[in-house]
Amino acid sequence: MPTEILLRYLHFISIFAIVGSLVAEHLLLKKELTRKEIKRISTIDGVYGIAALLLLGVGLTLWLGGYGKPTEFYSKNYIFHTKVTLFATLGILSIYPTIFFLKQGKGDPQEVISIPKSIFMLLRIELLILTIIPLLAGLMAKGIGYFG
Repeated sequence: MPTEILLRYLHFISIFAIVGSLVAEHLLLKKELTRKEIKRISTIDGVYGIAALLLLGVGLTLWLGGYGKPTEFYSKNYIFHTKVTLFATLGILSIYPTIFFLKQGKGDPQEVISIPKSIFMLLRIELLILTIIPLLAGLMAKGIGYFG
């Protein structure tokens, strides 16, 4: 029981870190940034990445490790599969901004860089997806979507 509680705690903390870092990135983003500001966003993006990996690891452990609900509860639930697909989509959408921030953070810290509109759009789509996932989690927890 203590292991399950710790895993669920880590699951929630990683979710909060993902939301917080993505919101911070979006709030710090401007049409033009210095390389120093981009490096700061890149650091926050690193927190986002670490939290996403932690969430994935803990989520897989909860799903396949037999903690709490049986594995079949998740495996035979289309809402769960939708939630996992959206999470994977988040990861894919975050690749381009991450690479952009890493590349553009190098060089003269005072140099000003124009930020492509696609970066803004990708971050906003990620935030939108993040608002959908908790709804799916709540539905799934009530057994909605179970087809077993």
